[in-house]
Amino acid sequence: MTNTADYIQQIRNDFPALHQEVNGKPLIYLDNGATTHKPNAVIEAEAEFYRTVNSNVHRGAHKLSDLATEQFENARRTVQEFIGAIKPEEIVWTRGTTEGINLVAATWGRKNLSKGDRILVSGMEHHSNIVPWQMLCEQTGAELVVIPVLDNGELDLNGFAELMEPRVKLIAVTHVSNALGTVNPIPDIVRMARINESVVLVDGAQAVAHFDVDVLQLDVDFYVFSSHKLFGPTGMGVLYGKEELLNEMPPYQGGGEMIEHCSFDGTTYNVLPYKFEAGTPNIAGAIGLATAIKYLKGLDRKLLVKHEESLIQHAHQLAAELGGIRIIGEAPKKASVFSFLLEGAHPADVGTLLDQQGIAVRTGHHCTMPLMARFDVPGTVRASMSIYNTLDEVDALFKGLEKAKMFLL
Repeated sequence: MTNTADYIQQIRNDFPALHQEVNGKPLIYLDNGATTHKPNAVIEAEAEFYRTVNSNVHRGAHKLSDLATEQFENARRTVQEFIGAIKPEEIVWTRGTTEGINLVAATWGRKNLSKGDRILVSGMEHHSNIVPWQMLCEQTGAELVVIPVLDNGELDLNGFAELMEPRVKLIAVTHVSNALGTVNPIPDIVRMARINESVVLVDGAQAVAHFDVDVLQLDVDFYVFSSHKLFGPTGMGVLYGKEELLNEMPPYQGGGEMIEHCSFDGTTYNVLPYKFEAGTPNIAGAIGLATAIKYLKGLDRKLLVKHEESLIQHAHQLAAELGGIRIIGEAPKKASVFSFLLEGAHPADVGTLLDQQGIAVRTGHHCTMPLMARFDVPGTVRASMSIYNTLDEVDALFKGLEKAKMFLL
């Protein structure tokens, strides 16, 4: 039987950035919701591409271009298999979750929405799953409607059901809240959407690193996520879309690669997925993301899911013992996000004192200002955990909070 503590230590050894000091203290990195660290395999894969292949993809007449194209398209197939898509053509490279949402808003949204239509978003969305739809509503006359959030941080499914009617053309929701950790019931949302013939887009930025995602089982129309929250490089992301929807959508940007034929009389567009991939892509980023996925798939994910559950449970237990902590987000089903306030102290001051002890957390509104307003708080302290965090690090967080209480209260 695998000893979990030893297994986590083996994983930690693969991540060089974890083994350093900050302010003279060993780093305790609890800001994984913002970005995860990268294993040696990912760092080396990107470096090896630039050391050896370093060529542009597609249409090259030389060996290096052929190698780059092979690695680039193999990366697409790796992503396809990772999320259970039917075809690699359903995988569109983006710069991240934000661009994926903007792409759908600018293409599917402009083509399919008009005055009087409605877009539903939840009250716990990241700004990147709010602002693009607001911009689209300004352009089309559609209306943005908010699905309410309950006091414990769960989505109000009864309220959601009441909002469902023929004017609702699109539902855009997060799979896992970056500020609360709430895991939303996507299958239930999709089932209600299908009855209403609404399209569903899911922001999976905070989900794919924590548990398996199968887009076919979920039956979502669009699914977006970022590489850098999945142990891969920054500036790289994925939009999954059902083939029939992608085929009907106009291009997002014009330029090289996205055309089949171009003349001053007019242009015909390339096939999927290249229709949406204008310009030279982030080739090394795609290879790095694929390497991160292969690394993650090589681990015991069932054990890691249980490990992350133990981390968040331990945090909740220690919070109850310490007292003076208000937890924001106590949904029964949540990922390893511990978002809280130390009563009587500003989140930024708490974060600064923790940083002095080598503990990296994030403070503020976490790009969820409407959600913070819902809970009537200026922001929170967020400790977001990942596969390489340990129970000892959670203990250290609360020892740090004890010191913070002494200084701040």
